[in-house]
Amino acid sequence: MAAKAKKTEAAEWMYDIISSPIVTEKSTMGSQYGQVTFRVPKTATKPQIKTAVEVLFGVKVKGVNTLIQKGKNKRFKGIIGRRSDIKKAVVTLEEGQTIDVGTGI
Repeated sequence: MAAKAKKTEAAEWMYDIISSPIVTEKSTMGSQYGQVTFRVPKTATKPQIKTAVEVLFGVKVKGVNTLIQKGKNKRFKGIIGRRSDIKKAVVTLEEGQTIDVGTGI
């Protein structure tokens, strides 16, 4: 019985790791190479991201690359603000595996 509670607990943190897919021109070009891009928290590690994607989407992950996109200084009605930094994870899937980012989890 304790194993089921542990799996449910693991699923909760996995939903926190994978925030949302990033759908841009550049990220969709990676789909021909079996890559999917996700927004993740800055504290997420590559093994955590790999485990979360494999369990939530039911696919095999070949590799995970991460990057931190620095926030920009922007101006709105003369007031200077700053966008926050964003961490992205580019997940490469094994051959024949796909994730449809158009549907929800």
